[in-house]
Amino acid sequence: MGRIVRNQFGLSFIELVITVVILGILATVVVPFSQMTVKRTKEIELRRSLREIRTAIDEYKKAYDEAHKGKQVLNETGYPETLEALVEGTDFGSEAVTTKKKFLRRIPVDPFNRPASGEKPEWGLRSYKDEPDSTTWDNSDVYDVYSLSEGKAIDGTLYKDW
Repeated sequence: MGRIVRNQFGLSFIELVITVVILGILATVVVPFSQMTVKRTKEIELRRSLREIRTAIDEYKKAYDEAHKGKQVLNETGYPETLEALVEGTDFGSEAVTTKKKFLRRIPVDPFNRPASGEKPEWGLRSYKDEPDSTTWDNSDVYDVYSLSEGKAIDGTLYKDW
């Protein structure tokens, strides 16, 4: 008598269930890891944007002081009136300078407070007269910027305190 040999191609129900369970366990590990990676990338972008704006403000102040060296200027701090002044440029009222000096190509975007399409980036502003942790701006000049996000960083600090 001959034996009938059956080839079994495919997966049994148990093998399929085990595969789905293993994939589910892997997904629960990968999703939080990828979310953390996205958050970390945004934090790096925020630090870079803050550094870029603050450096431009410092360069503006340095150029202002250089242009007004030896001159007495009352009620002038030497800081830009708005962030847009860093993009538009200025000649500091000097007759010897024929072109405006620009300090930023564009105002960087806060990755945790992205503007709607077509709108300008929004940052919290502090003037020279404001307290270091002030959240109100007196519209006199721009001494510092901060994020308007209420979120917490990976290290537990608030983005607005950076």
